[in-house]
Amino acid sequence: MRHQFTVQSTVLFGLALIAGLQSSTALAQHFGFSQPADPGVRHAATDNGTPASLTGLGADELNFFNDGMARFNFIELVSGGSALQGTGNGLGPRFNSNQCASCHSQPNVGGSSPPQNPLIAVATTDGATNTIPWFEAPNGPAREARFVQTNGVKDGGVHNLFVVTGRTDAGTCNITQPNFLPAGNPLSGQGGNRNVVFRIPTPIFGAGLIEAIPDSAILANAAANAATKTQAGVTGHANAILGGNTNLSANDGTITRFGWKAQNKSLLMFAGEAYNVEMGVSNQLFPQERDETPACRTYATTPEDTDNMPLIVMGNSMAVLSDIEAFANFMRMLAPPTPAAPTASTTNGRAQFANVGCSLCHTPSFMTGRAVATGSSNTPSAALSYQQVNLFSDLLVHHMGQNLADGITQGGAGPDEFRTAPLWGVGQRVFFLHDGRTKDLMAAIQDHQSQGSEANGVIQRFNNLNNSAQQDVLNFLRSL
Repeated sequence: MRHQFTVQSTVLFGLALIAGLQSSTALAQHFGFSQPADPGVRHAATDNGTPASLTGLGADELNFFNDGMARFNFIELVSGGSALQGTGNGLGPRFNSNQCASCHSQPNVGGSSPPQNPLIAVATTDGATNTIPWFEAPNGPAREARFVQTNGVKDGGVHNLFVVTGRTDAGTCNITQPNFLPAGNPLSGQGGNRNVVFRIPTPIFGAGLIEAIPDSAILANAAANAATKTQAGVTGHANAILGGNTNLSANDGTITRFGWKAQNKSLLMFAGEAYNVEMGVSNQLFPQERDETPACRTYATTPEDTDNMPLIVMGNSMAVLSDIEAFANFMRMLAPPTPAAPTASTTNGRAQFANVGCSLCHTPSFMTGRAVATGSSNTPSAALSYQQVNLFSDLLVHHMGQNLADGITQGGAGPDEFRTAPLWGVGQRVFFLHDGRTKDLMAAIQDHQSQGSEANGVIQRFNNLNNSAQQDVLNFLRSL
């Protein structure tokens, strides 16, 4: 009778527990039976709409933001023309895309690579005769390509995917695309030419807040919890050219913080480099054409993008700005991603994220310093100054091991070192890691572990969590 009573009691308890859980999936996760899975891209009402500006912008700042956003959406033509008419400053002669917003569009303008690769159409726009490289799949990420070496010498630079040859506005320009063969897997970008490595677009939401974080705050965070970091094997540094522990600018010694290897110092530098590298438009920061073939010159003089000084007599102060200054203004005042409301699962996931050590690199937040308002001589911006920045990054570069190594050195960031990717907005991203090799958040986590990676101990602790706790971490990340 005692045995029978125990069985009945167990069954009754089990039925009550099942009734208290919402689904068989919840029951399985409660007991840690089901395998954790990426819940997928999180959608919001603002997806594919107009991106939001920072809260608290002044009227002048908002005008500069809107002007920059308009130029961010302009489509460049080889023939050039007025940027204010949307025809740009002269595409090419070598380029990756013809518009900033084409690659920065998920979930809206300013984001990362969209689900459908925009470069497929760009390759043949206006009669261009480009062949689509093997690593640009229609349902894959927009990738740029870098060569590890050229003719046996270290390279590391971007080799543009496309040329203007054949376009109706390209005149007699006749240059050829680089050779990216042999081919590999188009979706993952793996298994092909080992001399070709890839980068996908980094989201620029909240970039002005990141720019406004003082160097001293980054250094103080790097020095914090030293014993715990050492025990976990975390030894990240700022991208240091000048022999320090951070990624420092070779020009003034301050911390660089933008790009996959934290190679760019400021948003203006980021914009100027991208305009020349991605669209082939020379500018006041990067005044030379990347290809100086005479028949392919858009203008007789360089740089193509400059300040438009005569326009000041028209009373339009924004029109005076060069495109790269306008791009920087747009990025600087672009609002950060909005996370989803917390749930029991995501709250536990955040706790587990910290417990296993993910937050040793993915620092939850910083505070900005005093930042000047755009369009003001010395007035602080209420939207940028003394704000909490919930970016989930320490802005340092870390050894990520042989699995993620790309063989490229930029500044003080070596062949297997990358900036801790900010995780705000990760819930709405489609592709992960620097080369977009996966859409699966769990796979991206596991790819942090390989020989030489600072994350090995952290990933091992994550793997030791039961399935339910791992699922909570994934749910937390997708809530950001």
